[in-house]
Amino acid sequence: MDLFGDLPEPTQTSGPVSAARPRSTKEEEEEEEEEEEERLKRKREDAEGHADKKEEEEEEEERGKIKKVCKEGLPVLRGYVAARRGEREEMQDAHVLLPDMSVCLSALPGQVSRVSYFAVFDGHGGARASRFAAEHLHQILAKKFPSGETGNVDKLIKKCLLDTFRQTDEDFLKTASSQKPAWKDGTTATCVLVVDDTVYVANLGDSRAVLCRTEATGGADGRRRSVTLALSKEHNPTIYEERMRIQRAGGSVRDGRVLGVLEVSRSIGDGQYKRCGVISSPDLRRCQLTANDRRGAWSRGRG
Repeated sequence: MDLFGDLPEPTQTSGPVSAARPRSTKEEEEEEEEEEEERLKRKREDAEGHADKKEEEEEEEERGKIKKVCKEGLPVLRGYVAARRGEREEMQDAHVLLPDMSVCLSALPGQVSRVSYFAVFDGHGGARASRFAAEHLHQILAKKFPSGETGNVDKLIKKCLLDTFRQTDEDFLKTASSQKPAWKDGTTATCVLVVDDTVYVANLGDSRAVLCRTEATGGADGRRRSVTLALSKEHNPTIYEERMRIQRAGGSVRDGRVLGVLEVSRSIGDGQYKRCGVISSPDLRRCQLTANDRRGAWSRGRG
């Protein structure tokens, strides 16, 4: 409590005081009321000031917590898509853009503040496999994604991606085989998972992922040039390792295609070719984003 809170404020006079005039009881009461109002006003201001200060401290503490959770300086991610149906009767390509995948995750690993997901699926033999993968693959990934305090995040994410592709393929094949007649659709898959500033690419088939990066030319003029970095690996039967696996499984490669028909050697779906060495295990690559990275492109296929 302010020890001087009950004292009246000094009053200004318009001129010299020559003599004191006795105050009436009414004047004294009015002055006491004014003093009481002023004292209460000061108390309210002190209380409001204390509340404002406490609120500022709480806001500052909250900002500190946010800074601990969200890392500053992360690259801004934007997704754009364009598609055009080719000569087929239906669009067989599908895509997913999730700049903020955290809405699908139950929790993030302790040291991670952002997860983004982008994917393109180029279907063949129909649109059911590509649509199935676009709808389910990221949901399966979200369930398997590491959470809480984890050790080797890279290792866990790699296992998570491999398990996700395998389960997506198994789930679709189970659905496809239960139909009458059985579905024979298949699809490529190129998925880009961005964890903070690290890019993980999982792909199978022949849809490509590339990264555009600027680098110095080395000249005295300080000029820079743009280079493209491949983030995916094509899987087709003409590649030696892919052809050997198909032949060991009892299949054959004719005219650059599995059994002379299928143009890719890895895919989701294509149940009739799984016994011929066509697998759903993706290639995995990792890339650290830098300030020199400008754009990435993922092929839309030929749907």
